[in-house]
Order: sequence, then structure tokens, then C-alpha cells
Amino acid sequence: MINLSRKRKKPLIPMSSMSDIGFLLLIFIMLISLINQRHEVPISYPEAQTLEKTQEKDNLEIWVDRRGEVTVEGKRLGMAELEAVIAGTLAEKPETRVHVIADRETPYRNVDRVVKVLQRLQHRVVSFVVKEAL
Repeated sequence: MINLSRKRKKPLIPMSSMSDIGFLLLIFIMLISLINQRHEVPISYPEAQTLEKTQEKDNLEIWVDRRGEVTVEGKRLGMAELEAVIAGTLAEKPETRVHVIADRETPYRNVDRVVKVLQRLQHRVVSFVVKEAL
């Protein structure tokens, strides 16, 4: 007579690979959070009496510091480079709103250089970012 009953073994789950998976997930999350970082330039915002809130998505932020240096996404650009970046962004996403963020101490001629680039490209959806006056 043949005994057909076998003792069942408990399934083994390798726990050592779980720590590897957790570590890889941690690295992935850290990299993704670095990609979505906003590149800010330290400036003193100008004030305004009335504000209008604009969309928070699909913005191209152009930072102008008090020395007149123009920064987009953490990179300092000249006017020709700025024009290429704006044109490329608008070609990809025409609904993009341009936010000009200038320091309170920035001479207007530096902001006007950015405005003239936008005029050349005939882009009219522009916001000047300010903070509310107290």
C-alpha cells in the first residue's frame, strides 16, 4: 500500500529581499521629490493694494533679481536664451502663463527687457507676482 498523504511545507517568504525593495522605493521617492522642486531666487517681493490670484499649474516663472540677472528654473539666462526658453515652452504648452517675479529693488529697465522679449513673441498671458500690502 502506497501512502499518498504528504506533509505540507509552509511557504517561505524571503525577507531579505523586502529590505532591498524598501530601499529602492525610498530612492525613487527621493528622486521624484527633487524633480518637482521649485527653483526660487531670494528676492524682496514688491507690494500691491489689490491682488488677483492666478492658476498654480502650467506657469513659467521668470525671476529678475535686483542686479537685473534673469533666472528660469534655477539657470541664469541672457535675453536670447530667455527668448528661446519662452518660445520652446509656449510651443509645447500654449496655455502656459508667464509669471515675472522681480525684486522690489530691481530697476524697471531690467523688467522691461523681459517684457520686450514677451512682446516680440506676442505672448499676452503674463502676471507680475507681488505680495499683498499690509
